[in-house]
Amino acid sequence: MTGFSADWLALREPYDLRARNPAVLDAVVASLAGNNQIRIVDLACGTGSTMRALAPRFPAAQNWRLADNDLSLLARASGMARPLRVTVTTTPIDLNHDLEAALDGPVDLVTTSALLDLVSEAWLDRLAVETLARGIPLYAALSYDGRIEIAPSHQRDAAIIAAVNKHQRGNKGFGPALGPEAAKACIARFEQLGCSVVHGASDWAAGPTEREFQIEIFSGWASAARDTGDLPLPDIVEWLTFRRDQVAAGRSSLRVGHVDIFARPTGTR
Repeated sequence: MTGFSADWLALREPYDLRARNPAVLDAVVASLAGNNQIRIVDLACGTGSTMRALAPRFPAAQNWRLADNDLSLLARASGMARPLRVTVTTTPIDLNHDLEAALDGPVDLVTTSALLDLVSEAWLDRLAVETLARGIPLYAALSYDGRIEIAPSHQRDAAIIAAVNKHQRGNKGFGPALGPEAAKACIARFEQLGCSVVHGASDWAAGPTEREFQIEIFSGWASAARDTGDLPLPDIVEWLTFRRDQVAAGRSSLRVGHVDIFARPTGTR
């Protein structure tokens, strides 16, 4: 799986937390309201942002099994402060090859954030089949869905966004990625399997004063556009220069579309 730096994960975490869809979160919490103890597996955990977002919402004791292939991120996740009622174990694992092993043992909930847009249709199907067969609900948050709004506009916005979405569909370690189609594919697949699915928008939003976050995103998009080879490099440089100038002047705002999903096998609480 393509890795993400701890610095980027730290920068985006407040925006992720603010973006998480409250109705979807409420459905997750309500589904486990009667449990005295909750056993959770978090796939591609990074530094543990999903745990930090979700754990305070559960009054019950919790055991979080954090799974990732990045030992450095796992070490950071294990060392983070957490509520006394929360225990953590870390599992170094290649989720492409060993997804099934990550789900072994008693599990009440599987969580993941910002993962589904990186995986292939075949891997998503494995996830759906495995969680359903084991009767485990899935909370999958913050899947990018291709919607981007930037102000002020620039004549090359559409071309850059098209290149970014093309780049999103490249292989991120799981085969050809679903990219912007991930949320739709996930909802459709779990509904086909007879699951109850709650979903809602969880968009990133950044205003004129949130400069560092915007600069990081625009720089990443310019790099992705360059990698596709679809745009001349001078055009990308001109677009990125304009974007950076707007951010520096406090005139830039940004919205990036994401979707949160809670899929629950019928018959489970």
